[in-house]
Amino acid sequence: MTTAIFDGYCVLCKQTKRMVTALDWFKRVEFLDVHNWNAVESRYPNLDFETAMGQIHVVSPDGKMLGGFDGMRRLLRDLPLTFPLWLLLHLPGMDWLGNKVYRFVARNRYRINKFFGVDICEDGTCKVHG
Repeated sequence: MTTAIFDGYCVLCKQTKRMVTALDWFKRVEFLDVHNWNAVESRYPNLDFETAMGQIHVVSPDGKMLGGFDGMRRLLRDLPLTFPLWLLLHLPGMDWLGNKVYRFVARNRYRINKFFGVDICEDGTCKVHG
């Protein structure tokens, strides 16, 4: 089973979770909310909270942990309808472009949420991690 550690306060992240879950016909992906830190830390003690908040982390069935664009791309591999996209994202130049786009979105995810009218940051609980 593939495990995705995501930011449950982030609207973009939750929407990604909904889409992946809907396309996960064979139930290959499970999600752990980074804000349920006790559960995350008990399974992945080498992952610290600051790092986990900076980007999605995906743990493949063989135990390899991938973050950011590589993690998102790995998720696509487990979903029948997105497998062709997974292949496309391995073309030359996609690592560079994908990482740039992913880092921009991850760094600005709470600002993007606010742009769409979702105000979730109270008392610094969802400080933007960079």
